[in-house]
Amino acid sequence: MEGPVPKPVSDGSHDLGERPERLLSDEPTIELVMRGRDGDRQAVEALLQRCVPYIRRFAHGRLPAAARGSLDTSDLVQEIVLHVLRRLDVFVPRHVGAMQAYLRQSVINRIRDEVRKIGRHPAPSELPDDLVSDLESPHEQAVMNEAVERYHAALMKVSPRDRELIVARIELQWSHAEIAAQLGLHTADAARMAVGRALKRLTAQLPES
Repeated sequence: MEGPVPKPVSDGSHDLGERPERLLSDEPTIELVMRGRDGDRQAVEALLQRCVPYIRRFAHGRLPAAARGSLDTSDLVQEIVLHVLRRLDVFVPRHVGAMQAYLRQSVINRIRDEVRKIGRHPAPSELPDDLVSDLESPHEQAVMNEAVERYHAALMKVSPRDRELIVARIELQWSHAEIAAQLGLHTADAARMAVGRALKRLTAQLPES
């Protein structure tokens, strides 16, 4: 991809108890991808905020012990982020969870490549193919399965506050505690309720299929 070189991929980490950065953008991921293709640095930074902590959380503890001598989690994150940024010009998310699914599969593929190099095979429990996201409620999962166009149209109709809550939860997959800390809510339960209300308002705006 042509354009500015992003910051080191360690920036924005919030996977192991660290607080996340303030939400850099409340735009849908597809919008950031399109701007990133044109070399928009702010869009790339916002994409990194979404990709890096998610990859790190997902990869943590999944690298088989036999492969840890030649590849660690930091190396894995670095490689996958660079791979994703190079492929922005061909990546077309068709549903809301497409970026997360792409990142998960990239982690699995990279670990499998490393295991093949050392002549070992991972135990099935180490690399299941049906790994799910960090989202909890069926309602959240349903929104993740929405077509990008429908989701985007609905997202633009809700308030900026609802949009911020929805993007933080659905696209960045921040925990409710992280949302509470960064978006000015008193408790994780308050964040959970606020997200739930925002998602209901989003659902009400979804166009008919």
